[in-house]
Amino acid sequence: MKRVRPAYYAKSRSKHKAAVLMSTAVLAAALIGFAGRAEAAQPHSSYWYPNTLLEWSPSTDKDAVFNRGTVKLQENRVQGQKVNPNAKSEPKVMALASMYPSTSGAPSQGSEKFNTYTFSYWQYIDKLIMWGGSAGEGLIVPPSADVIDAAHKNGVPVFGTVFLPQTEHGGKIEWMRDLLKQREDGSFPVADKLVEAAKYYGFDGWFINQETQGATAEEAKKMQQFLLYLQKIKSPKMEIIWYDSMIKDGPVKWQGAVTDNNKMFIQDGSQRVSDGMFLDFRWQYKDEKNGKYDYVTPYLNSPAVMKSLGRSPYDLYAGIDVEANGYNSELNWPVLFPDGKPATTSLGIYRPDWAFNSSKTQEEFMEKDQIFWVGANKNPQNTSQPTGTSPYAWRGIANDIVDKTVLTGSEMITHFNTGNGHMFAVNGQVVREKDWSNRSLQDILPTWRFITEAEGGAQPLSPGFDFGKAFYGGSSLKLSGALAPKAGTTIKLYKANMKVEADTELSVTYQANSKDARVKVGVAFSDAPDQYVFLEPKKLDNMGANKDWTQGSIRMNQYKGRTITGISLKFEAAKPIADFRVNVGELAVTRLSEKADKLKEVTGLKVIENDFRDGIYGDARLSWTAPKKADDVLYYQVYRVKPDGKYELAGMTGNTVYYVPEMRRIDKEKTTKLVVIPVNRHYEQGKPAGVTFEWPAYPKPVAAFEADKTLIAPGDTVQFTDLSSEVTEGWAWSFPGGEPSSSTERNPKVTYNQEGTFEVSLTAKNSVGENVVKKQLITVTKEAAGGVSNLALGKTATASGFTNENEAPKFAIDGDDKKKWCAVGDAPHTLTVDLGAAHKLSEFVIKHAEAGGEPAAFNTRAFKIQLSSDNVNWTDAVKVTDNTKGISKHAIPLTEARYVRLVVEKPTQGGDMAARIYELEVMGLK
Repeated sequence: MKRVRPAYYAKSRSKHKAAVLMSTAVLAAALIGFAGRAEAAQPHSSYWYPNTLLEWSPSTDKDAVFNRGTVKLQENRVQGQKVNPNAKSEPKVMALASMYPSTSGAPSQGSEKFNTYTFSYWQYIDKLIMWGGSAGEGLIVPPSADVIDAAHKNGVPVFGTVFLPQTEHGGKIEWMRDLLKQREDGSFPVADKLVEAAKYYGFDGWFINQETQGATAEEAKKMQQFLLYLQKIKSPKMEIIWYDSMIKDGPVKWQGAVTDNNKMFIQDGSQRVSDGMFLDFRWQYKDEKNGKYDYVTPYLNSPAVMKSLGRSPYDLYAGIDVEANGYNSELNWPVLFPDGKPATTSLGIYRPDWAFNSSKTQEEFMEKDQIFWVGANKNPQNTSQPTGTSPYAWRGIANDIVDKTVLTGSEMITHFNTGNGHMFAVNGQVVREKDWSNRSLQDILPTWRFITEAEGGAQPLSPGFDFGKAFYGGSSLKLSGALAPKAGTTIKLYKANMKVEADTELSVTYQANSKDARVKVGVAFSDAPDQYVFLEPKKLDNMGANKDWTQGSIRMNQYKGRTITGISLKFEAAKPIADFRVNVGELAVTRLSEKADKLKEVTGLKVIENDFRDGIYGDARLSWTAPKKADDVLYYQVYRVKPDGKYELAGMTGNTVYYVPEMRRIDKEKTTKLVVIPVNRHYEQGKPAGVTFEWPAYPKPVAAFEADKTLIAPGDTVQFTDLSSEVTEGWAWSFPGGEPSSSTERNPKVTYNQEGTFEVSLTAKNSVGENVVKKQLITVTKEAAGGVSNLALGKTATASGFTNENEAPKFAIDGDDKKKWCAVGDAPHTLTVDLGAAHKLSEFVIKHAEAGGEPAAFNTRAFKIQLSSDNVNWTDAVKVTDNTKGISKHAIPLTEARYVRLVVEKPTQGGDMAARIYELEVMGLK
């Protein structure tokens, strides 16, 4: 299986302890485990190597409490009637999805970023594997809290990954041996920690993927014992999934089936070794022409082998690899899902996050995701394809798999909130106008996306999600198009299994651009699942801050005792509406007698710690104790109170700790109040509780600047760019020898006519004070008349190490931004360039990971550039400790040297220790 390609930008900041005005004591060690010294920085999801997992404890990991899932697994999910006649009821689906683009830097409780992989087709999968791990970051990756919450809300168990990579991807056989270390009593300490982590964080088991070459038959047997031990110590509902890689003799040799080589990892006599196996992708291939290989026959024999072991064939998941091509892949569907016969095994999908990774916008992702799961027709009920289409072509998962629903209780409320947005609304009032994402807040989204029908053969309204308008959250359901009398549109939304009581009530909240339209709620019952009864709300109320949302309800007492199996909406018009638009902000089934508790305020609200940056940015970690009757708490809203008294939503969580992301100081405010409000399951707010923190003294500016070039010929012009801190209110430049010789512009241009080396100074000013920076920076010489060259291009480069021949040192100086030098292992990593002779050097340009198309999380964080004339004695020319850029430029006074050495001290923004340099340019005179 291919190595995950990680990437997430983990922001790093300078730390300053804050004075907190109310309840400033840090949480006890029992909660955070870091009493007295906790720093507020963004908490991140965990990741470990086997030996570092042994050192982990939630009592000493200050981020651990932020990583706990708060939603219990909904175990009442049902399959119900299928809408697609092709779909099979027996097979299950396992998805191996990289929910974040990197192992490190995954935020614990969402982020300030809209464009996020908000997976939502939970109705088609039965298990989610949080795919992750890399040699440079960590091999053991638990699911993040928001993934746990979203999966559990939809009735899907979620698993962490233990990934032991192939040696060509940095794998070390020592890591496998660390995993399998035993105590004298035969127990496995790493297995104990895996179970401890799953219990503490609240997820459902582990996916074990051992692909490191070099193991022996004895170690394969030990791996089986490791799995058996996990079966012994885990809770009954926890599961262990094995990947088809290692065989009984020890080597990695993918089978694509259950054979004598690997069956020991699924069952050993009467003992269950693993609860499921993900079969390698090769199960679908057979060389019909030359007969060189045949993986199809062993795969087709696998159900019989499983039966002989006393196991179901649906404990096997035939893997398909969609990481590269998504729904453009051709796959052997006829072998897996033969027409007119039961499925051979279950289905495993490797990297359905392709839909997100291959998209530039959230809208593109959502469209690709829809096609991936329900087919090109974008209708799960109709996955038919044109005559002559290859049987191996993509047809949508809905073609073969029956969707499932967790709407089996007495109530449901959805706001069609996808878990991200450009703003956040609460009951029709916008309380946040910034981007956000948090999968914990994702609603139960429509089972069918989308099934629309129009009367009289008319074109139905077009459905989708609208991120520009929401009643609660960041999105709503939107339908648009032409609407005419006797041409109403019905949209089937939810599969359900909900018994109607005497006090059951339906309600819908919507906003339409025409008063000539009517909205009805449709329900189908178990005794007639294909017939919908459409009910029109009789009482309509105006809702929202501007009273621009309409809410209507319907009593269901006449249907008492029947069971709702489908929920839909219907839109009709009394007269033609050419451009009809409607946003549905809430759809609910509730019981009048089941009132949610009115919640009291939280207690013990504390600011554990603050971080401040540049004196004008601050964040906070909060903790509190749940109010009484906490079982009815759905979320906690966390607000910032602005100096004008207005509330701005910082975020929401189901946890009793929350990280408030970095806030910008407003009008030199001295204190800021944060408020926590509990919200019950009916989305009713409880009483607020507040806590205040104090800002540090307002700072004077810090002056900084850069020049677009530092080595020039007489008569050339230099562009200066101000890089001073944000609090700067005025600039005073001095350019001795330049024209002009001074300036108060922020980004001036200066011409130098005379040869020499010239100093540049900048004074940055504000009402508090000023700061001056001076640099002996500009060298003017006739030698530069021919231009400045990249002296490293095509020269000789050596390094402390490199991953493989395709990522060798020479690729850092070849002028190709698509190739790189990459080195793994512990930092520091060094890259040395021999320029062939001594040259006068003026500047260095480094193209980090992002410049080569990788995520910003892999940009080099800390490094230095050294110069030498003899490759023995070195002098520091540049030292950087906090780079975040994909391309960094470093001008120096004109200096002569033959050798240039880049020392990578902190290779990435997070925990990955692999250096990635796509180009090192050494600028100077030939």
